[in-house]
Amino acid sequence: MTAFNQIDHAINENPLEYYLTLQYPITLYPDVEGGYVAEIKDLPGCLTQGENLEETINNINEAKELWLETAYECGDKIPLPNF
Repeated sequence: MTAFNQIDHAINENPLEYYLTLQYPITLYPDVEGGYVAEIKDLPGCLTQGENLEETINNINEAKELWLETAYECGDKIPLPNF
């Protein structure tokens, strides 16, 4: 790991596992063509879709995990959930 990455990780004061356990509000929308779209507004660009609610929830949980892992590894500031 380079010194640059070590400095970047200092932006997020907690370990990745902390952020992965946070409960972010999920917004669900019915899709006009069928299925659902899900979005986590606190994590810009974190959205997905599914054919039914179960698939959509599974997909948004996976998208959240990938979003957080990527942001953490890149040293981006991770926002806390807004309720």
